[in-house]
Amino acid sequence: MGCLVSTPKEPGGNRRRPSNIGEVSVFVPGLRIPKPVDFPQSLGDNLSKGLVERLSALRTRIVVMVAQEAPTVTRSRRKSATQHGGSTLADLQQALEDYLPVLLGLVKDGSPLQHRVQFLWVNQEDNEEEVAMYSAWYEVLSILHLMAMLALSQANLLLLPKMSADGRQPKVSDENRKASIDVFLKAAGYLDCAVRNVIPQLSAESRRNLPVDLAEGVLRALSLQALGQESCSCTKHMPLLDFFKTKTVDIQLGMAIDSVKATLAVKRRLACEMVKYWQQAQDNIMSLPLANGWGEKHRLVIKWKYVEAKAAAYYYHGLILDEGNTEKSHGMAVAALQAADEYLKESKKACEAFNAASPMSRNPPLWGTMKYLSEKIPKDTASKVRINRDLYTHERIMETAPTLPDFALALKPDDYQLPSVDPCWNKEDINKGFHGINQ
Repeated sequence: MGCLVSTPKEPGGNRRRPSNIGEVSVFVPGLRIPKPVDFPQSLGDNLSKGLVERLSALRTRIVVMVAQEAPTVTRSRRKSATQHGGSTLADLQQALEDYLPVLLGLVKDGSPLQHRVQFLWVNQEDNEEEVAMYSAWYEVLSILHLMAMLALSQANLLLLPKMSADGRQPKVSDENRKASIDVFLKAAGYLDCAVRNVIPQLSAESRRNLPVDLAEGVLRALSLQALGQESCSCTKHMPLLDFFKTKTVDIQLGMAIDSVKATLAVKRRLACEMVKYWQQAQDNIMSLPLANGWGEKHRLVIKWKYVEAKAAAYYYHGLILDEGNTEKSHGMAVAALQAADEYLKESKKACEAFNAASPMSRNPPLWGTMKYLSEKIPKDTASKVRINRDLYTHERIMETAPTLPDFALALKPDDYQLPSVDPCWNKEDINKGFHGINQ
């Protein structure tokens, strides 16, 4: 069916973009905002009054909650509930889970009802402010995307350093780090399900008309980013899956650094996996027409984290090469450590560019992987290099850096499956109102 697109008449329009989002540990590219739907007008002749009212009530609850959460979900310091008892992230997540089984009745057995309702959402990363479609599958896709964004926000709160009881430097607890891994894998599962089971249900025209927020490239990139941070179709459509994979690997690397039992080989493998995830995320997202604001900031965070991951990978690769007893292995180790030092400097510049982009942000106090590497890389590089570093330009260092080892990516998203259709549909005649047309 057709797709109705409206562009903002004035800057900002219905997009609620803050000017500053504070500390960012996990980037959340804003919430897409659902607009009200008139279910009685669209389905009143096809479904029982009770079911239409239930659909209306469930979705209206989500519309109200997102309106409350959207202005605050990207802020680093937020209360678990609003001052006057408003919705929390957990409440909104539950509302989405309650709505989805009932919504799926509209697409049950290829029902013609799936094209009866026009669903409209406000985008965050697309040039078009709003996209509306007469497609229940578009609504399902939007719900799964929103569930993943809520998971990102939850992970960001878990991974912001907090002042310890002894008053020492802020840190992230082991409990929160482990909890964030589960959150990232769950979010990646939502996105993986969207890519595998929902997007293929849309017509070719509908896929072409999807906003870039829901493009397969964006979904895959975000998922890959999530898995990478745990360890640390159409070509337009694949970058949320990337995001969750990279975040998962990043966390795992931080835990390995803290463990006396983790070998250099384990740390190098995790760092190299993180590079691979961020590279895939960058490949997926760079060709997409992301708009200014959230879209540009999304592109910059991937660039920053990709370079940062390279610094970690070259550092551990250099340490392992330095264990060799030959002059060649020592020379390769020096080149790898110099590359790590250069990438660390480059990552700091990329970080500054990300934080300066609108909406502005700032880094929380360094902790975990990057706190350790920011101290160790310059120190170890200086101690290993016995020649005048002024003789080496950035280009020369990058030319002589050894190739990183290529490891297979091991992380998998949670196996999330769409829920069964709610039993309230069992007594409904989904062809009611269509019999005369069919005849």
